[in-house]
Amino acid sequence: MRSSFPSVPASALARQLARWLPAAADAPRQDVAERLGQWLSVTEAVKLHAARPAIAAAGAAARRRPPRLPSARLHETLSNELERVRAVLTRSITASPSHQPDPSDLDTELALFQQRLGDQQRRMELSVDALREHVRQHLAQSTPELAQLAAIDAVMDSFFGGREQRLLNTLPAHLKARFAALRQEAAGSGAPDHRRWLQAFEAEFQQLLLAELELRLQPVIGLIESLDA
Repeated sequence: MRSSFPSVPASALARQLARWLPAAADAPRQDVAERLGQWLSVTEAVKLHAARPAIAAAGAAARRRPPRLPSARLHETLSNELERVRAVLTRSITASPSHQPDPSDLDTELALFQQRLGDQQRRMELSVDALREHVRQHLAQSTPELAQLAAIDAVMDSFFGGREQRLLNTLPAHLKARFAALRQEAAGSGAPDHRRWLQAFEAEFQQLLLAELELRLQPVIGLIESLDA
């Protein structure tokens, strides 16, 4: 029996990688419930079921106290914090690198891109994880329904956060492959203009990181939007 969950559109990160990779053979589409079922092991499914009392307890605790802030005001406050974090990380990603590309040493150029990728990923992880926890804490002090949502998000994060991180850890390999493809394409032109394709790669590199940022922010955006539901 199929679930009533809607299918999820591809993220910007998935679309960016799809432009870099060879076209894959068509695969049958799966809805959210089917995908989650594949991600969870039997042990994890049992743990998820066991988390139900804690989720119910979070709602009961919220029911015993009034919300600290009206939902509309909390939505505005958290939305502003989300935009602040997004703006800071976006500026970091799109800042012009102080290093000037050296077309005579392309291997070093690739190593520098890989280093920047790792630095930006760590910065995003720390900032977004802190923001997500902050939003959960506020929802836990709101209505019983939102407190339960915060508890569910914490449980799901514990199950799927590691899988997401493993997938994001594959980005350096994709980056290296794209760098090699552009390098080979330029070399085949007869008179390669390394500075030009390095600039093109820099633009794609920034788009990749911006797409990763939006992917990491999706759970936070969903939590905040629940205040306006």
